Amino acid sequence: MKSNTIITLFGITLAVALSERGTFAADATQNYEKHCMKCHAKDGKGNTKMGRQSGAKDYTDPKVQAEMKDDKALKTIKEGIIEKGKEKMKAYGGELSEDEIKALIAYMRGFKK
Repeated sequence: MKSNTIITLFGITLAVALSERGTFAADATQNYEKHCMKCHAKDGKGNTKMGRQSGAKDYTDPKVQAEMKDDKALKTIKEGIIEKGKEKMKAYGGELSEDEIKALIAYMRGFKK
């Protein structure tokens, strides 16, 4: 294979990867706004009426971010949170794919200050 062909193929592969990454970022924003914002707020601070009632964490806090483990966050988003027989957070495993949930977690990581 000529070097020009290799460079062209690399460029195409990189463009596709960046395009898909942009799509995941857009999807994560839309999914956050649709599913998460009512409790966790647009800025991730959890300072909404529903967020205060359910004890939503402030994802702008570096300590909260450090304590948030991706595998636990993935499980929580998939399965939701039930405490004392009450739903504190809805399960989204039936609505979002694992890749969409991972993109949401990455989006939430962006709130860290």
